[in-house]
Amino acid sequence: MSGRAIQTLIALVIAGLWGVSLGLAHLRGDMWFIDRVEATMTDLRTVIRGQRPAPDFVTIVAIDDEVVRQTGSYPLARAKLGELVDAIVALKPKVIGIDTLLLDPGPVEGDQQLARSLAKSPAVLAAAAVFPQGQQQTHDNPGDPLAGVPDAERFLLPLPQFSEVAATGVVNVSTDRNGTPRLVPLLFKSATAIEASFPLRVVSLAKGVEPSVEPGRLLLGDQVIRTDIGQILPLAFYGARGSIKTISATDVLGGKLSRESIENRIVVIGNTVTGGGDVFPTPFDPVLPGVEVVCTAISQLMSGDGLIRDRTVRIVDAGLAVALPLILVSLLAWRRNAIGLVAVLCVVLAWFAFNIAAFFNGIWLSAATPMVAAIPPALVFGATQLWLGRRRAQQFAEQSKLLQQVQAPGLGNWLALNPGFLAAPVRQDAAVVFVDLSGFTGLSETLGPGATRELLNGFYQLVDTEAATSGGAITSFMGDGAMILFGLPAASPDDAGNALRCCIGLCDRMRAWLATLPEAVRTRIGFKVGAHFGTIVASRLGGGSRQQITATGDTVNVASRLMEVAASNGAELALSEEMLRAAGGRSDKFKSGVLRGPLETQLRGRAGSLAIWLWHGATADGAFDQIKMSK
Repeated sequence: MSGRAIQTLIALVIAGLWGVSLGLAHLRGDMWFIDRVEATMTDLRTVIRGQRPAPDFVTIVAIDDEVVRQTGSYPLARAKLGELVDAIVALKPKVIGIDTLLLDPGPVEGDQQLARSLAKSPAVLAAAAVFPQGQQQTHDNPGDPLAGVPDAERFLLPLPQFSEVAATGVVNVSTDRNGTPRLVPLLFKSATAIEASFPLRVVSLAKGVEPSVEPGRLLLGDQVIRTDIGQILPLAFYGARGSIKTISATDVLGGKLSRESIENRIVVIGNTVTGGGDVFPTPFDPVLPGVEVVCTAISQLMSGDGLIRDRTVRIVDAGLAVALPLILVSLLAWRRNAIGLVAVLCVVLAWFAFNIAAFFNGIWLSAATPMVAAIPPALVFGATQLWLGRRRAQQFAEQSKLLQQVQAPGLGNWLALNPGFLAAPVRQDAAVVFVDLSGFTGLSETLGPGATRELLNGFYQLVDTEAATSGGAITSFMGDGAMILFGLPAASPDDAGNALRCCIGLCDRMRAWLATLPEAVRTRIGFKVGAHFGTIVASRLGGGSRQQITATGDTVNVASRLMEVAASNGAELALSEEMLRAAGGRSDKFKSGVLRGPLETQLRGRAGSLAIWLWHGATADGAFDQIKMSK
């Protein structure tokens, strides 16, 4: 099997395992980390599908700003709420639901009146579930039809005098990370009781049947309600505020209500007053009243036109989470060019169209799970293939071509015998020497191009001769400077000594060369040398038609900074204590000049100080002798 086939096989295995892990997590409903992505994609699909008419089963009687203004109280007084119920009962509704918590006693007469009114018609009162730390807790038990049902700490129920004459239902809804109520739990449980939700209790009374609970679904007579994990009903919003028939409580109390608005219908009394706080953001309305959210669930239970997301749908999601990354990786491996990218784009568009079509038909396939499953493997595989392709393009087919591409005089013979030299970075000890012309930049602005080239050629020839004499390798010329490395192609105990000999030789040659230049040039330029010994990382860099050997690391940076130290102290050469120690200490090499040190010096861009030595040739002036050195 070829290397390319093995790479593709490994990528497919990793992509498949990644998809399987996400698919299993999705089956458990344990994908909280992508909830926000799924919420955004669901909003997008909802908006694309657009608003639609709500089934004509429910009427909302709104306790709105007008009725609060007329009655002068909020919440509505119990006696006035009793009047409102009486007016509705007179028009023979199927069920009356009151989406207001009646937890605390009010005036005795008002409570009694409301209780009498509720007893005249089938009614459902709102209750609330309280969860530890405010979070809906769930506990799984495979095979249990109540597995995953929200586990409440306790229930807040209406006063006994009300709950004795009316049914109760829990009004809690489940919101996503954007605050949108996506799901309505149909059942709740505590340590001592199981309570139906408000929408389920209302629909149960309207249909005259008790709900039957089975794993993944509820039965209302012949009607099957397919539910998500924990007997949860996904919501599909019809539109903005008012999509479900709404009338003001003022019209009811004023006798302006038509019989058709109430008779044989489900009537829900709820608050829509401004500032009441019971509002939720939805794709169609940023402040949809909570009573309309509840009535949306009631309408969808009655008509069966809501979204379906049950275990079967989740299994399809899990399958797509495995299949989509495998397909994308396979296409990228099949054609590593524009054709492959076009094929990938076509598959993604086909999946997105399938997802949208399913949503339009009431099936809520996850958008986030397949995306999260497919995108990382495809990106990683594509980037890896791009990197490998570039790496192969940088390989050299012929030994002679390699020698032409390398910029490092003195290493040609070694490379001819060892074409794989520095194909991988090498870490080793080495001596690094930098030499630089001071003042060259300003001088070059006044010299002509020919004179500048001639000056640099002389400098380059001088450095090349001394490096070759001392056994060093010039790894780079940098305009008016050069870097010389001692330790390649192989480290030697003499590297530091050879580097010191090179430093002294460079200084001697530079002084002699500068003396031959015209006075107008000689007086405007100088030179500085820095040397350090330590660990470097040697490597071969470049691509296409050119490569060069280079060294990196702190040792290189220190050697470069030491040139600044030499210049600032009036010396020709600055070398580190490590360099001097590696070369065997102070030796006869320095007799041709003056050596001072050690000097504790702070280097630019480097924490801590470094002990350095300064040297100047025999022609040193008195200024250098006056430098203050540490003892």
